[in-house]
This record gives sequence, C-alpha cells and structure tokens, in this order.
Amino acid sequence: MDNKKLLGYVLAVLAIFFWGITFVCTKSLLNYFSALEILFIRFLAAYLGLWLMRPKWEKIAAKDNLLFALAGLTGVVIYQFAENIAINYTTASNVSVIVSTCPLFTAIISQIFLKEKHINFWFIIGFIFCIVGVTLVSLNGRTDLSINPKGDLLALLSSISWGFYSMVVSIINKKKYDSICATRRIFFFAVILMIPLVLAGVGVNSAVENKGLAADNGLAESVIVHLSGAVNKLRFSKPLNCIYLLFLGLIASGFCFAAWNKACLELGTVKITKGLYLIPVVTIIFAFFILGEKITWMGALGTIITITGLFISEIKR
Repeated sequence: MDNKKLLGYVLAVLAIFFWGITFVCTKSLLNYFSALEILFIRFLAAYLGLWLMRPKWEKIAAKDNLLFALAGLTGVVIYQFAENIAINYTTASNVSVIVSTCPLFTAIISQIFLKEKHINFWFIIGFIFCIVGVTLVSLNGRTDLSINPKGDLLALLSSISWGFYSMVVSIINKKKYDSICATRRIFFFAVILMIPLVLAGVGVNSAVENKGLAADNGLAESVIVHLSGAVNKLRFSKPLNCIYLLFLGLIASGFCFAAWNKACLELGTVKITKGLYLIPVVTIIFAFFILGEKITWMGALGTIITITGLFISEIKR
C-alpha cells in the first residue's frame, strides 16, 4: 500500500470516528438551539476555520462554481438539515438505519450518472449484512422501531442527498483542486444557501409568542432563529455549548469534510463511502465509555455483523 492510500484510510477513519461522536454534541445542543441554528453556526465556524488553516485563494473555473454550489446544497443543507429534522418526527434508531443506506445510493447514483461499475452480487450481500448490523446497533436492545412516514421520508431524503453529494465530490476531485480550498468553497455556498432559511427562521420566531428557553431544558423548534440578547446570553454562557459548537464546526465539519474529500480522492468515493456504515458503531462505543450507556448483546452482535458486511462488500467478481 503506497503512502497516499494509507493517508486516505487514516483520514477516513478519523472522519468516521469524529462523525460518530457528533450525536452526543448535537443531542445536548438541541436543548438550547434549533436544528437550523446549529447547522448555520456549525458550518459558518467550519468555513472560517478552513480560512485560518489555508488563508489563500485558489483559482476556480467559473463553471465549476455550480459544482461547489451543488455540493453545498446536497452535502450540507439538505443532508444535514433533513437528518436533524427527521429526528423530531421519528426515532433516532429509524433515522440511523435509513441514513446508513448512503453507500447504496452513492453506488447507484455513480453507476447511473458517471457510468462507474460498482454494484455486483457481493456488494448487495455486504449491504444487506451492514443494514442488519446497523439496525441491531441502533436498537441496542430496544424493540420500538416505530414507523413515522414524515420522519422516515426525511431520513431517506438525507441519504439520497448524500449519494448525490458523493457524486458531485467525485467530479470535483477530478479537477485536482486543493482539498481544503475545495471544501471551504463548498461550505461557502452552503452558508449562502442557508441565509434564506435563517431569515425565514427569524420570521417564524417573531410570529410566535417568545417564551424564551428553559434554563436547563429548552428544546427549540427546528427552524426558529433567536436574535434575543437574553436568550443568546443564556445559551452561549454555558461553556459546554461553546465547546460542542466549536467541535462540530472546526473538527466534525471543517477537518472531517476536508479529510473525507481527500480520502475520496485517494481511494475512490464509492469505496470509502462504505465506511459510513461504521458511524453507528462508533457512536454506541463512545456513548458506552463517555456517557455510561449500556452495550447489549444486540449492539455487540450488530457491530460484528456490520464489520463483516464491509469485508463482504469488498469481494470482487
């Protein structure tokens, strides 16, 4: 294995690990911020962080700006927002299982639009193993995998959107742009595209009675944006809120998206996207050690089945 491929695997593992623990941060922040507020702050911080990391302009062909805008729309605005909203309508287990179909949609979309050959018998068998494993990990001993059409459809939209994002990133990578500069431009368009949503969120907030946030448990509406000084003083005066937002912005978004795009460049988008099956596994392990959440036999079995599925999906014809 050459050094570039090794670097690709290392970057992918780091991204998967950090993405796996973002659930804990987001879960805590949703007590004080809406899903839209978290999304906007997260990627604005990520954009600024990447500017500090690589403070230079890279010449971009004007026609390629459409690709970067599409990547920002599909990989940030639609994917992240739909996923967060889905959790408000259905269980986190449902969302986790449905979103874990990202690798399948990535392979299908790449095969249809880019004429790449990825889907074979072993890919399908590995996919089935991974879905079964991720389902067991997400349930982790629970049996209430309920059905909610609105939430499940939003989660499915999120998964399909990531498939299109992966396809667009694959096209961008062929342009040989610097990974950090390319990721920063994706975030730039994502933030720009979020501004109308933020303005709408301010309007929603002004249209309803402002009751403020509870000191320790104030779950905000998904799209409301608070401009109140008192509300923001309460939210940002809590150190953990600031730490979580910085982590989500600088590490889970800035570093991880740049690392992921670099890994896709070195190893191939469809190949590396299969690693997303491992995110629920990382989450449950992290929750066990940090939050003291219990790992059941179902969660352990699901972890083994998921990893087995990853190996099976790599078998060639």
